[in-house]
Amino acid sequence: MTGLPAGHAAWLAGLHAAADRSPLRPRLPLRWQGATVGSMEPDFVNHLLLHVGSACGVLQKSERDGIVGWDVAGELTASLAGVASALRAAGLTPAWRNEQLAIADAQGRVLGTVERAVVRLLGIPTSAVHLVGCSPDGRHWVQQRALTKPNDPGLWDTLMGGMVPASDTLEQALERETWEEAGLKMEQLEQLAWGGHLMTRQPATDGNGAGYVLERIDWYRCVLPEGLTPVNQDGEVERFCLLAATDVLGRLMRHEFTIEAALVLTAAGLE
Repeated sequence: MTGLPAGHAAWLAGLHAAADRSPLRPRLPLRWQGATVGSMEPDFVNHLLLHVGSACGVLQKSERDGIVGWDVAGELTASLAGVASALRAAGLTPAWRNEQLAIADAQGRVLGTVERAVVRLLGIPTSAVHLVGCSPDGRHWVQQRALTKPNDPGLWDTLMGGMVPASDTLEQALERETWEEAGLKMEQLEQLAWGGHLMTRQPATDGNGAGYVLERIDWYRCVLPEGLTPVNQDGEVERFCLLAATDVLGRLMRHEFTIEAALVLTAAGLE
């Protein structure tokens, strides 16, 4: 893609501001054995304890270094599985995925896992991977998200974007998601390379408004050979389009892409 025209600097600044926003309401840290693993809204915790009390008895209010928070008692994975089940039974979770995501400390050490449906409510940091795909002549393959998706339905996205489950390495998630979303195998792609990573911090748009997104996005770039066309396999993509750079830029400026995709695409060549 070509560089952004100078007059679009305000748009780019707005994009980065949208991807780095404070929570809508104050949040208290969620800790396990002294490590902060997430955060929760006080009112949401109180609602949780009131309505699903005993199932969430693993949450214990505490104060460390003058900061009030909630400690998770017991083994982390098992305890949060109980919390997740209670949230599901109370109808407080978005779509249940039966997919475990890793829980890591500030140093990146994996401490346990948790059901994907509750990571935003619990403010647990997550990891995602995106793939920027181009044709040999420089046009861009992009996807329109399915109209039934709980997050950003109908918005445009990179060729592939998905979360990294606890069972996958980054490279395994890239391979699996590329097949599931676009029907493409790694050996079919040319010039495949890691492009970089970025962070997003923003209130969650799904669920009941009590969630928060903290996500690292690693992105890759590749070229799809002439004649190779992506075909969705999992029902989560409405359609794919091959667009000129100017068309992609126009859609970006009209806010037709997800924030995450816009960040990745600008990092891949619009800046």
